[in-house]
Amino acid sequence: MIDKERIAEAYQRIQDEICAALETLDGKAKFKEEVWEREGGGGGRTRVIQGGDVLEKGGVNFSAVHGQLPEIVKKSFGVDEDEFFATGVSIVLHPHNPHVPIIHMNIRYFELNEQIRWFGGGIDLTPHYVVDEDARYFHTALKAVCDRHHSDFYPDFKAWADRYFFIKHRNETRGIGGVFYDKLTPEKTGLSEEQLFDFSCDLGRTFAPVYCELANRRRHQPFSAKEKEWQLLRRGRYVEFNLVYDAGTKFGLETNGRIESILMSLPTQASWLYDFKPAPNSEEQKTLDLLKKGIEWA
Repeated sequence: MIDKERIAEAYQRIQDEICAALETLDGKAKFKEEVWEREGGGGGRTRVIQGGDVLEKGGVNFSAVHGQLPEIVKKSFGVDEDEFFATGVSIVLHPHNPHVPIIHMNIRYFELNEQIRWFGGGIDLTPHYVVDEDARYFHTALKAVCDRHHSDFYPDFKAWADRYFFIKHRNETRGIGGVFYDKLTPEKTGLSEEQLFDFSCDLGRTFAPVYCELANRRRHQPFSAKEKEWQLLRRGRYVEFNLVYDAGTKFGLETNGRIESILMSLPTQASWLYDFKPAPNSEEQKTLDLLKKGIEWA
């Protein structure tokens, strides 16, 4: 039986590594940390970076919480047990430049009892403007880390991300997807808990080098007021998904999570223009045309 405390310690180290890499990337701003305790059990470290050279706002959060599982969550899981443990790292970055993408990552472990315990997580990219070569680089990197652990992981988790990061009321994907998985167990994968833990950590450590490469490619690219307006509109779509569909947001709210940490994913600014339609054949329209499921980038 895998040690939940060891998982939490490893996730804390990954949080430290990612924060150090992002401070180096930005070159100006530093993370501010708030250590908090959860009423009912556990706590975490919320780290936020704002007003940087690259990053307008970003958060790299760690939590390890435990206690009684709320009735609404028990019903959704179909269980009677009360005591749960959950730990993870959650990241969202909103850059200044519209040519640098938004990115999200989450790695997590959940335990209810000896029979109900699993890993979940994923990384997905939300470019304001989709660039083919960047999308292929991103997906190729995710495929490489998945392939090191299981040949089925990338195709299965890529398709899962396409389904999950879908804004139903807009009939468009949130971005170009990535990989997403939930409730991974030895029974479902044929891997041991230790191997699933290794995959979770490997994916977490893929985040920083991949995002730093993408950001450095575009951080100095000039942009216009029109492109900045488009960025704010795309951020609006990001907000819609996170508040309406995101399972992590719902779980945090239902388990009396810390509100500031849960809503860390929201940008400082976003826009909603009534019935906005991009010009035909514009870069904005080209991006919209690529926000759909099933595109094979790797």
